[in-house]
Amino acid sequence: MSETLQTTELSASDADLLAQTTIAVRAAGSVLRERFGDVVRYQTRDELMRALAANDEMALDILHPRLTRLRPDAGWVEDELSGGALPPGEWWVVDPAEGNVNHLHALPEWAVTATLVRENQPVLTAVHLPLTGETYTALTGAGAHLDGRALHVSQTADLSLSIVATSQARPDEDEKVVRRVGSSITAMLFDALVVRTAVPATLHLLNVAAGRIDAFWQFAGARADLLPGALLVTEAGGQLSDAQGRPWTPQSESFLAAAPGIHAEAVATLSR
Repeated sequence: MSETLQTTELSASDADLLAQTTIAVRAAGSVLRERFGDVVRYQTRDELMRALAANDEMALDILHPRLTRLRPDAGWVEDELSGGALPPGEWWVVDPAEGNVNHLHALPEWAVTATLVRENQPVLTAVHLPLTGETYTALTGAGAHLDGRALHVSQTADLSLSIVATSQARPDEDEKVVRRVGSSITAMLFDALVVRTAVPATLHLLNVAAGRIDAFWQFAGARADLLPGALLVTEAGGQLSDAQGRPWTPQSESFLAAAPGIHAEAVATLSR
């Protein structure tokens, strides 16, 4: 992948697929919204992991049959921590509860995502935020939208006037990566206007696509975290690379999505 995702020929069937994918993520989101409420304090890591898995399973019971019916020959990826390139062909990359830990702690930042990937290129994506009812969609060559309204990245051209964001890549991350995350936040605190740090990554990328924040970066990362937002940002006119400004691919060790006007400055800051 280059600074912008490679485009593929847009077909009517892809547009139809996106419409049906949107219906599926909304249905799964409705189930998770019904489970959202009081904070439950878990006494052990095992208890927490079981609760996370229960949310995933409830959403997947809706997503898996519906999406498989739409594309029976497509592969299926639902492990939100998996990274790297996919084998050839079509794949559904799904995060049934993006920001699942937030859901369990009664925090509002969570979503349901489904992305169709073709030959390692995201073709379409739907991201539903059940608490607000908003649905973000993107289709290669057809733009990014919020409930039908076109999205555009910000026109900011000065990093010192920018709101930027990052996210924890994954639990139990390698110490070297954790220290790199910390140093990058420090660098951005000197150069940017505001630095936001939270999970999940997808919600930050929605905000980049909508022009609310100006850049998002992450070290390491997983397909389900990055592919939906990568397509949304690209279709909204944003620029993708790794943190050093090189072309981003799912195998890259870092990720940067930014408004074009500050991309080079963000790379310079993250490369220090």
